[in-house]
Amino acid sequence: MNVNKITSTVRQIGPRALRSASATLLGLSLAVGTVGIAQAEGGAAACEAAEVQATPSGLAAKKLLLDVAKANGRMVAVGEFGHVVYSDDEGATWTQANCVATQVTLTSVYFPSKEVGYAVGHDAVILKTEDGGENWAQIYEDFDAETPLMNVIFNTPSYGLAMGAFGFVLETKDGGASWAQRPIVEGGEDDFHLNDSFRSKDGALWVAAEFGTVYRSGDEGVTFERLQTPYEGSFWGGMGLSDGSVIIYGMRGNVFRTEDNGASWTKVETGVTKSFGGSVELANGTVVLAGLNGAVAYSDDMGKSFTTISRADREGYNAVIGVTGDQIAIFGESGVKIMPNTAEAALAAGGSSS
Repeated sequence: MNVNKITSTVRQIGPRALRSASATLLGLSLAVGTVGIAQAEGGAAACEAAEVQATPSGLAAKKLLLDVAKANGRMVAVGEFGHVVYSDDEGATWTQANCVATQVTLTSVYFPSKEVGYAVGHDAVILKTEDGGENWAQIYEDFDAETPLMNVIFNTPSYGLAMGAFGFVLETKDGGASWAQRPIVEGGEDDFHLNDSFRSKDGALWVAAEFGTVYRSGDEGVTFERLQTPYEGSFWGGMGLSDGSVIIYGMRGNVFRTEDNGASWTKVETGVTKSFGGSVELANGTVVLAGLNGAVAYSDDMGKSFTTISRADREGYNAVIGVTGDQIAIFGESGVKIMPNTAEAALAAGGSSS
């Protein structure tokens, strides 16, 4: 079964069709304010004192992993059961974090500095590390809200946003010591799932959401404007490219590109109807997307066109990152896999044209 960040979220909130009720849920949560629990600062001692910790497993790097980030040369990936794994040798070997103070699914990880990082996940859990990913203390959780967080991003070491289902947004101005709930658009009642956040080259903050909706902030996340694309489905992610353009991707192989901050969008053909969930721009300018059913798409023209390769395993992948030489690391259902960083080499290694 293909599992990604979105399907793992459905596991938590259940198969309910909550579109009609989500506005009410969001309104109630805003009315009562933040009800989650802010906990101890990050650090090994705080983590080891936690009652619940991720179970050590020699298979942690071979189980569901949903996101990856770099921290001072180290790669850190997060996933199911509170698993956090890291690699100091460009993905050749992986080590499970010493202590992670949760067992819920972790969906996103971000490092605003070399040693300090944050991870978020189900039950509105937020974790913090102060040692480059070896120990993770829980600094926030809101079990009663039944709200999975899908992404986390920081503009400075102090100011960050954690976002997730039904328009749920948490804001910190003190490096995670406290979190306050806020709307994505001030005065609005938007309740779309906020699936991913990223920056464009000009420093603007973007959020990929449902129903063809994208949010953009030109003031470092203080305020957002809602943008409508030609697509009516969900976007799972996006990225700002080195040429200043932005691409958004999601369901059924849909990829859209803008060169004017979202004023207009161009649909990019990928040749597949497989959903994409992760992306990276490599040092040589190649853009890579990773998705469901083994789909890995490569672009040599800044996302204007893609060649999509289907891996023989047909597994679901939700994150991708560049590693040393001519390889990439992709993350998904069965953990981390290393593969070539060009479509031609991926075909030669056993992939098939899609």
